[in-house]
Amino acid sequence: MKKVLVTGADGFIGSHLTEYLLRKGYDVRAFIYYNSYNSLGCLEYLDSDKIREIEIQAGDIRDPNGVRAAMKGVDSVFHLAALIAIPFSYHSPDSYVDTNIKGTLNILQAARELETNKVLITSTSEVYGSACYVPIDEKHPFQGQSPYSATKIGADRLAEAFYKSFATPVTIVRPFNTYGPRQSARAIIPTIITQLLVGKEEIELGNLDTTRDLNYVLDTVKGFVEIEKSDKTLGEEVNIASQTEISMKDLANKLIKLINPAAKIKINQQRMRPEKSEVVRLLGANKKILDLTEWSQSFTLEEGLCETIHWIKNNLTNYKADQYNI
Repeated sequence: MKKVLVTGADGFIGSHLTEYLLRKGYDVRAFIYYNSYNSLGCLEYLDSDKIREIEIQAGDIRDPNGVRAAMKGVDSVFHLAALIAIPFSYHSPDSYVDTNIKGTLNILQAARELETNKVLITSTSEVYGSACYVPIDEKHPFQGQSPYSATKIGADRLAEAFYKSFATPVTIVRPFNTYGPRQSARAIIPTIITQLLVGKEEIELGNLDTTRDLNYVLDTVKGFVEIEKSDKTLGEEVNIASQTEISMKDLANKLIKLINPAAKIKINQQRMRPEKSEVVRLLGANKKILDLTEWSQSFTLEEGLCETIHWIKNNLTNYKADQYNI
């Protein structure tokens, strides 16, 4: 049985990945952020019998000693621990450097020392910035349009450097916009759904003209696992993308139609990014992942949205729909 480590397992995608790996028969160690409340984050949404199957280790990705201890004895590492909220990165960039760049460096240093078989570094489509051409393939230029994206570019390039300098077995996994159950209201889809479910007649949003390539979370985590399984992905940067796009206006109207057709959209300037920081268009190419792995999508956008609405409806008390979550 392959032993794997998932850093950031207490997060939205990390918890789904941990659950998926268990279902596929992996021996999973979960590295979660230490807190004195014994909170497991999003892992708490798993059934108790599933939680008992996971070896849970609390720590801090910024601490090299804890990272090294967590990585001992594992075959592969899925590194998802990161700070991801773009608005928060505008006023707290130091924390993003420490977590996203130095945290990734800790993973790479430990992998080199421990001779880990494979390390998957989680990137983001935000590293591409606004599309220079579409669909955006892995050769697209990088553009640091926010402190968040800049730190993810830095982490990716460190991973590339370790692969080329020390033959560290690294793959950079680059998901486009993932959504689904357990996602916080920081993200666009839960923001819209929660406002609609609490009965708001005016749904407050930011820029409606931007487009995103949306992937249901179970398709994203399947992409991670297929990339890890493939011998062809070593040293590569691989998009996980649907190769379709939708504007935020069309997305909002689609959700309004599904939940409350009487609702209207209201622009809130607080939710707008600075003009030059806004990523206007994201449409990812998925040819590479299709060529190198056995990955395929299982969920249409409509199916994924319905699954997400159903889950949020049953967990609405965990959300603060009256607040702007950054």
